[in-house]
Amino acid sequence: MAANSLLDFAVIAADRVLKTLAGQYVPERASPGEAVADTPLDETGRAHAAGLMRVNHSGEVCAQALYEGQALVARDARVRDALLAAAREEEDHLAWCGERLKELDSRPSVLNPLWYGMSFAIGAATGLMGDKVSLGFVAATEDQVCRHLDRHMHDLPADDERSRAIVSQMRDDEARHGTAALEAGGTEFPQSVKDAMTLVSGVMTAAAYRV
Repeated sequence: MAANSLLDFAVIAADRVLKTLAGQYVPERASPGEAVADTPLDETGRAHAAGLMRVNHSGEVCAQALYEGQALVARDARVRDALLAAAREEEDHLAWCGERLKELDSRPSVLNPLWYGMSFAIGAATGLMGDKVSLGFVAATEDQVCRHLDRHMHDLPADDERSRAIVSQMRDDEARHGTAALEAGGTEFPQSVKDAMTLVSGVMTAAAYRV
């Protein structure tokens, strides 16, 4: 990447960091929850739904950072463009989760700046290993995310179909991103690596649920 291009990318990336952490993205697609009646939840159910959606929101903050870090060091312009295209689509997820948190009278995790910084570093480190590894990491991450979202669809309060509709669409998008990454030449990660990724994501999930 030429010096001028790198500078341009850095400026754009900085703008995206601020928008991600400030929740300023406007979704291109309407939230799937808009077509679903917002059934009132009791205090316990509302708090639980808010905790799960806060975790999902933090996951989308991490996704933005991972893609940005990977795109920064991508060697093939086509891979870089694919990573940034996926990041743009996931801006919808970030906005949907933010909107739902407001409806639940809650807020995003206060640890999001930490998650962003850590995820950006992981994304860049993975990208430096080569585009095939970088794409493989996307696929492995999306596999973990799909499993995580499957659990959330089950764990959400029975009456919270509004949140469930959002999570369901997110799950479909994440699965498509993972498949696309493998089809683009991504390296399939061994199960042992995926298991380690699960342990790391578990720490973030537990913390984001509460704070």
